[in-house]
Amino acid sequence: MSVRLLLPLIILIDIAFLLYGVSTISISYREAEIFYDQQNFVHYLAQFSTALFGQNDLALRLPFMVFHILSIILMYKISAFYLKKEIDRIVSVLVFTMLPGVTSAAILVNSATVSIFFTLLFLYLFLNKKENLYAALLPLLVFVDDSFLILYLALFVYGFFKKEHFIIVMSFFLILISLYIYGFDLTNDPKVYFFNVFAVYAVIFSPFLFLYFFYALYRNWIKEEKSLIWYISFVALVFSIALSFRKMILIEDFAPFVVIAIPLMYSMFLKSYRIRLPELRGVHRFFFVFIFASLIFIFFLTHLNKYLYLYIENPTKHFAYKYHVAKELASELKRDGIDEVTINYRMQKRLKFYGISFGKKYLIDDVTNDRTIKSVTISYIKTPIKTFHVSKLHKN
Repeated sequence: MSVRLLLPLIILIDIAFLLYGVSTISISYREAEIFYDQQNFVHYLAQFSTALFGQNDLALRLPFMVFHILSIILMYKISAFYLKKEIDRIVSVLVFTMLPGVTSAAILVNSATVSIFFTLLFLYLFLNKKENLYAALLPLLVFVDDSFLILYLALFVYGFFKKEHFIIVMSFFLILISLYIYGFDLTNDPKVYFFNVFAVYAVIFSPFLFLYFFYALYRNWIKEEKSLIWYISFVALVFSIALSFRKMILIEDFAPFVVIAIPLMYSMFLKSYRIRLPELRGVHRFFFVFIFASLIFIFFLTHLNKYLYLYIENPTKHFAYKYHVAKELASELKRDGIDEVTINYRMQKRLKFYGISFGKKYLIDDVTNDRTIKSVTISYIKTPIKTFHVSKLHKN
């Protein structure tokens, strides 16, 4: 097979996994909040898609899948500036595509996938010296998401050290505008979340890959010429770690600017690998195979996560539980002609997306009573996950 055909093949396989992932999850409470209550770019994106294609899971998540696929193409283009060989660029893209945080965000209603795309688009324009285009793009990002403050900070640091006066001035004013619109909360929290942040990054990258990624950024800092992609990733990582000593942060505000440095990380690995004689590359080959195999394992585990219910005693401890159950419960209720219920607020919000509205005719809770008319048990892989009891509150 020609190497050039590998990129389309990766994209097609990725789309297949994304579609499967969409079919296995329900809208979460946080996603329902974004869809119904928030007034931001992600909200309008999801609303537009469902207005166009109907209120269903695929339509809800389609825009984020599209941004993800476009990000893969941009990552391939950007990799050409760091990796000379075609096969190396393909491997870089494959690693990026399989990152647990990246592949998960691609099917969720969130700002991370959008931030990754626009950051990669900016980098692509910057590396191709399209100054007018990226200068026009950057101010628009203020209105896309508040997390782009991190990008502006990284650009300011880059401009300062590279003595790029245009970038310094532009990024400085964009920082002020972003702070004026969104503010910045530095309220002190008595808890330290340093280890939480490291743990989440380990999940986003996979643990062993994140350790090497952290090492690669550090090595580039002390030994290599630092490029813009390094500044963006490094500033986002350091800033998130620094803030974790004061407050709980939303990691999705920082991670998109960290994961973009995959081509830089891989190019550093290849430099270290190829300067050695073939007989001295054994350790590098071992670690590459080990890390890549662990990445593949976690990738499949992410998409086939329902099988974990077979081994978890308490289903609510499953990492994806908050994305399960609601769609199946709504289907069971509709099958019995029930489209209005009273249930806990979070589930009520989720069921609303599937056409089950608030009503005082039926109550759904975890307790049976003399008015219970139906019990609904949601099971995955023949494993009971959650039982709901439907009680009639009022007679017809």
